[in-house]
This record gives sequence, C-alpha cells and structure tokens, in this order.
Amino acid sequence: MTGVAGLIKAWVHGWALSRGVGVPVAEPDGYRLDVGRPGHRVRYVLADVGSVARRARALTAPGTWLKVSGPREEVAETVPPNWTVGPPEYLMSTSLAMRPVMAAPEPYRAELVGDGVVTDVVVRAPDGSRAATGRVAIAGGTAVVDQVVTEPEHQRRGLGRFVMRRLDEVAVAAGADKAVLVATEEGRALYLALGWTVDAEITAAHLPEVEKDISVS
Repeated sequence: MTGVAGLIKAWVHGWALSRGVGVPVAEPDGYRLDVGRPGHRVRYVLADVGSVARRARALTAPGTWLKVSGPREEVAETVPPNWTVGPPEYLMSTSLAMRPVMAAPEPYRAELVGDGVVTDVVVRAPDGSRAATGRVAIAGGTAVVDQVVTEPEHQRRGLGRFVMRRLDEVAVAAGADKAVLVATEEGRALYLALGWTVDAEITAAHLPEVEKDISVS
C-alpha cells in the first residue's frame, strides 16, 4: 500500500502503539480503534470524506471520534450540528537517513525511555523538570512520531528541533526509513522547516461526552 493510504495505515498502527490501545480493526472505509477512554471511547480513521455522512448519521454514542483525510470545510458541512469539528491538521511524512548524533542544547540533558517499539525522548532542565518530550513508535517499518511537546517556558531554545532529530536517530536505529505524523497548525511550521512534507489535510470531529471534554490528537 503506497501514497496517502499507506501513510494513514502506518500512522493508525503507530498511534495505537504509542497510545497503548488495541490493534486497529480494518473497515471498508478505513480503521476503527477502540480507545476506551473518557471523552474518547472509539475512533474511526477514514481514508476520505466519502463515508463521513453515513458514519456521522449512524454513530450516536458520546465519545465517538472521526479522523478524516479531507478538508475541514467539507467535513464541517457534512456532519450533523451536534458534532464538534476541530481545527485543520496535517498528515506529514519524511524520509530518514543516518546522521551524526546531536547533543542536547546547553544546559539541558536528554534521556531515552522505551522498549525499542515505543521510545520517548525526554529533555530535562537543570532542575530535573521536563522541558520537552516526544515519542516514536515503529509500525511495519515506518516510524510514527507522536506527542511532541515543548513546555511554554522552554520554547524558542531549539528543543523541538532537537527532539525531532533524536526521534529520527531512534527510528533509523530501529530500521525505519520513513516517518509519518499528524501535525497541528502550530507544529506544521517546525516540521516543514525540518524537511517534512504535507501529504494530506486531516480533520477531527467528535461527539462530546461531557461539556468540556479533552481533545486527543
């Protein structure tokens, strides 16, 4: 499987590993993930907008999510008004290659935590607190990058770039030659600067379970 469909398959399986949920179940129009968490009970990842209307009519349980490969405008026009539609996100990918190991910017230090399938890069400030983190899961030979975060007080110090570089190194060491992720609008700028490309727009929509439930990318 190649192209966007192949990237989505890799991302879905890597996301499931990263988040510790069950193996994705193949559906005619994509995949189902039984997440089983408050506000996020089940997720359907759809390959395009063609089945969004049918899915949205049939799915009525609060805590149900759709993650659709398609423009936000189309999804928002298709789902009923009781669905909450998120901001645009982006399916992105890059090729990987072996490069020299990069040291953490001073005065930070970095550590790796993981089992070779899912690995976290944790950057710590001098006081031991977490300054930045990122995770990579290896699914079918593809590296799936997830949960890249730089704490507000440590932003604009090169930590995001460093975390991504370390995740690349982990992925290459595990035998991956390609990486994929789903980025927010804010994250897209960093990934573009690092040589990633946008392959598709992704839109999330969900049925709220509580009045103020928490979004999970």
